Amino acid sequence: MRSRQQARAPRVTAPRSRRGPVSRAPGLDHVDRGIIEALQRNGREPFRRIAASLGVSEATVRARYGRLCGQSILQVTGVTNPLGLGFEAQAMVGVRTTGPPEAVADEVARWDEADYVVVTAGRFDVLVEVVCADRHGLLEVTNRIRSLPGVVSTESFLYLELWKQLYDWGVGSAGHGANGGRR
Repeated sequence: MRSRQQARAPRVTAPRSRRGPVSRAPGLDHVDRGIIEALQRNGREPFRRIAASLGVSEATVRARYGRLCGQSILQVTGVTNPLGLGFEAQAMVGVRTTGPPEAVADEVARWDEADYVVVTAGRFDVLVEVVCADRHGLLEVTNRIRSLPGVVSTESFLYLELWKQLYDWGVGSAGHGANGGRR
């Protein structure tokens, strides 16, 4: 996880490669799926080993990996528990808007404190997962959200303990997960 300073000033993402909006998969073949599944099991799996298991060249795996990352389909990163790293305030914030929620989602997605932003159907228009150094930082972030044009209200769900966090759901096929669904 990227390091976060104790600074209280609002922060906007520095110009660097960040995972942005994700669209539907543009038709993944068995090689793409094999690469993704191998990296979900072990993000440090050598391309040479992946290539051998799929019966393709290492260059093919390298090129496919680059394309999958470039299309925001795949991101290989170290996953941490922010609470375990000493960040004392992690929360899911439900946001209600007066109109279309995309402008609010776009703005909040630029903030370093927001690590997950989705437009939803139901009680909330946008859900934002935030990680802050402490509860004072969480208050500042929720106040920033509340001050955005179009925001009607927010509701924060403070995380007390991270119980489960997995990213190995497989790769879908025609709307189904690997092997026809979730494990």
